[in-house]
Amino acid sequence: MKIKRYLPLALSILAIVLELLPFGAVCLFANPEGPPLRETYSYFDLTPFGYANFAPFCTALLTCVVTVLAIMDLVFGKKGARTAMPMISLWAALVSLAPLLLGGGYFTPLAAVISVTLFLLFAASLLVRLRAS
Repeated sequence: MKIKRYLPLALSILAIVLELLPFGAVCLFANPEGPPLRETYSYFDLTPFGYANFAPFCTALLTCVVTVLAIMDLVFGKKGARTAMPMISLWAALVSLAPLLLGGGYFTPLAAVISVTLFLLFAASLLVRLRAS
């Protein structure tokens, strides 16, 4: 079926659109008058990266790499792209869970949706790779 070949590209584009929304990455700033101030940013914003929250930006970069690989597979039929896509998408999905290591305050509902999308991307790219073999 042709639709299965387009599924990794569609899921990676969906992940990038979700990562562009300004509610995924979190920074907590000290507040002398009460609880910490919670600011949210896009995964592509470098502010959380500057405050040592590396996972969102790394996830965004890996998602872009998977998108390029999906395009190379569809347009040029590159077998190497089809082979690399599952592993890189798995790394992106695992890195997207890294804010959980910092505590629950760093993981938003949008980050959970992005993680689920990336795990679905891994499954779809693995399916495409196994079907092509």
